[in-house]
Amino acid sequence: QVQLVESGGGLVQAGGSLRLSCAASGRTFRIIAMGWYRQAPGPQRELVAVIASGDSTNYADSVKGRFTISRDNAKNILYLQMNSLKPEDTAVYYCQARVGAPVADYWGKGTLVTISS
Repeated sequence: QVQLVESGGGLVQAGGSLRLSCAASGRTFRIIAMGWYRQAPGPQRELVAVIASGDSTNYADSVKGRFTISRDNAKNILYLQMNSLKPEDTAVYYCQARVGAPVADYWGKGTLVTISS
């Protein structure tokens, strides 16, 4: 199993920045990709950014050019640098890790990001 703990959320004004962190522990050697998702009030959780083997990345169109996903493999920490934040970025942000053989997804409990206008 893999355990994930997010941190770094908070309240910032529009235009500001935050950096989220996700510390992974457990069988981290099985991780093949990690990502950040977010969920505003409502049932839908949306992809924000993912990073896979070889550090290939993919971003939601709504955050391209503003958010950067990265990871420190030595420390097993995933980051999300968020700049030029907008009120519509307000959500609970979740860290996700995908492992292989067999494939499974693990989730953190989330960290709340609130952007005031």
